[in-house]
Amino acid sequence: MRVLSGIQPSGSLHIGNFFGMMRSMIRWQESSELFCFIVNLHALTSVTDGPLLAKNTLDAAMDFLALGLNPDKCRFWVQGDVPEHAELTWVLHNHTSMGLLERSHSYKDKLAKNFTPNHGLFAYPVLMAADILLYQAELVPVGKDQKQHLEITRDIAGSFNHLYGEVFVLPEPGIDEKLATIPGIDGQKMSKSYGNAIDIFLTQQELKKRVMSIVTDAKAVSDVKDPDACNLFAIYSLFVDEEKLSDLRERYLKPGLKYSEVKKELVEIIWNYFAPYREKREELTKRPDDVRDILKSGAEKARQVAGVTMDLVRRKVGLNY
Repeated sequence: MRVLSGIQPSGSLHIGNFFGMMRSMIRWQESSELFCFIVNLHALTSVTDGPLLAKNTLDAAMDFLALGLNPDKCRFWVQGDVPEHAELTWVLHNHTSMGLLERSHSYKDKLAKNFTPNHGLFAYPVLMAADILLYQAELVPVGKDQKQHLEITRDIAGSFNHLYGEVFVLPEPGIDEKLATIPGIDGQKMSKSYGNAIDIFLTQQELKKRVMSIVTDAKAVSDVKDPDACNLFAIYSLFVDEEKLSDLRERYLKPGLKYSEVKKELVEIIWNYFAPYREKREELTKRPDDVRDILKSGAEKARQVAGVTMDLVRRKVGLNY
């Protein structure tokens, strides 16, 4: 099975990225043909600081490698290093209706949060479609918020195939319902753009500051609390097994639980969870050129597959003559 997913280097990667996408990618490398890439072209919709984007891109690569991604078991590259992404995007623009993009929930959500409505933000799903179709991906792990984008990809591919024959594989979404939406410290979906994220490789002091600011209700210590409506409980559940989570649930359902105590526990749990990865990350920081070489090699391997797709697309639409 060919599995593909990408991550945006729009800021430091956070635990929502890890549990929502990165961990599953690292697991998929053992049992599938994995394509995993850093989508720096997508990041241009929100990052206008060139040096910052370059730094974030390399940092994201280091994070992935530190967390266990093995470039010998997958294709791992940076989107902008494979020009076929942009070329296929332009071809697909000409097979995408305005109405399809105007119905995008993600675009409407961004506008509601006062994002500047530029064309890149509006046409984001077309670039995402190109990313997926370029490699004939069969499965694309996504969160619930990205499911519509995958449906748009299937619509675009279906329209193209109807005109030119069976060119593209129609990808299926892979959604883990337990991790479909990971909350941030304010209860919204965890996102760097919302300022509510807990980064993976924070200092211990910064980690404590972020965790202690997790929003909870105003119930008194003597009150029974609802774990299923608690943002803190949801984040805590990411890091512990069923037995420990069951113990915490029981504490919630009895008077006497202090949110501050649960937060202190969570700080220690998160710190220890990422400890071995943190050590690897520090090593990679000292060898940035080795990371660049890995990404360059990954881009070459990605282009081998992308080139086959684009040769077919060019012949179908008449760009080869």
